[in-house]
Amino acid sequence: MALRNKKQLVNDGEIRALLKRYSCPMPYHQVRARFMGNISTPDMDASPMQEIQRIWNDDLPEFDDQKEAEAFFGTLLQGMWNGLGSHQKRTDPFKLVRVKNAPASYEYLARFGKIRREEIEGFIEGLFAGQDELDFPESAHKAVGILGELRAMFGATEELANNPPGPTDLSSMERTAKHLREMTRIVEVEINTIIQSCRKARLQILEAYTMELPTRFH
Repeated sequence: MALRNKKQLVNDGEIRALLKRYSCPMPYHQVRARFMGNISTPDMDASPMQEIQRIWNDDLPEFDDQKEAEAFFGTLLQGMWNGLGSHQKRTDPFKLVRVKNAPASYEYLARFGKIRREEIEGFIEGLFAGQDELDFPESAHKAVGILGELRAMFGATEELANNPPGPTDLSSMERTAKHLREMTRIVEVEINTIIQSCRKARLQILEAYTMELPTRFH
């Protein structure tokens, strides 16, 4: 559920700086994915303020004054949350952060796997909005399962690259890097399936609620 749709008012550099300044427990790419998951959640009681608090492990930073607090929440809500809200449109699908290309190496594969694992975990955490379970439309339920499998595959690559069993030829690492890029496209497809499926479900709930409201006569 997005706030009033407007273009992102704060650039990514400012958001990254804010997360660092206030010792955010997770990196930018994971916070971004988590926000997108929470925007998409079928939980009608979810709110961005609650999600921000969960990201900081229910221990928000201390602010010197009201102005600083407003700047903090304004940057995250108007800067990041509203910008991500546009990805609920089919014409503007959500994309994972770009992992800068580099020569294939264990270090590169570990970093690639870690970023994608954290993005999937962030999206799913935001999607469940602090709940242990939620009712999802069938297509979204299936996509959540696929994301879980992909998360495990990225995690396994990360673990193997951080603890290589021995020397590996360059061509093998290049094939693995290509496979990770192919998996990335699948993750994006499944995430956007969830976004669209849950958006449709929320609209149906809102329409049903509107129809059930009592008619007032004057």
